[in-house]
Amino acid sequence: MPRQPGLRKLEVKAKHLLRLIHPKRLYSMTPAWIVYAWPRVLCQAQRAQRLQLTHQSTRVLVAGYGAQPSMGQTLWCGHSDEGEAGVAWDWVQLPIGMVAMVDPMALVSNLQFVNREGQVLAPMESVRRLNEIVHGLPWQSEVQRVLQAA
Repeated sequence: MPRQPGLRKLEVKAKHLLRLIHPKRLYSMTPAWIVYAWPRVLCQAQRAQRLQLTHQSTRVLVAGYGAQPSMGQTLWCGHSDEGEAGVAWDWVQLPIGMVAMVDPMALVSNLQFVNREGQVLAPMESVRRLNEIVHGLPWQSEVQRVLQAA
C-alpha cells in the first residue's frame, strides 16, 4: 500500500520535535502513567491524608547534561478500602540540585475524591487534595536517590 504524501512529512516533524526536547534520545510510554488506566478509587476528601502511599518507581527520562536539567516521573501507590490507589507526576532537577514538580496541576491519579454527601469534588479541589498528599511524601529524597544511582 503506498504511503500518503503528508504522512512522511508528519513523521519527520515528530522526530525533529523529539530531538529538540532531547537530541540523543527518543521516548516511549512510561509505566508511571499507567495509574491513569487503573480502576477509579473513591476516597472521602476528609480522609485523603490518611492514605499511606509508598514509593513504587522513579524513572529518569532525561539525563541532565550541560544546561539540560534531569527530568523524569515518579509513582506512589497505596491500598485503600476501595482498592489500589496511585499518584504519578513529572519532576525536574533545578540548577541548584533540588528537584521540583514540573506542574503541580498535572498530577495523574486514579483517586476520585468525594464529599461527605458522596458527590464528586470539582477538578480544582481534587488537584488541591492530591497536592496535599504529595506534599507529605518524601518523594524528593527518592528522586535524589535515583539520580545519584544513575
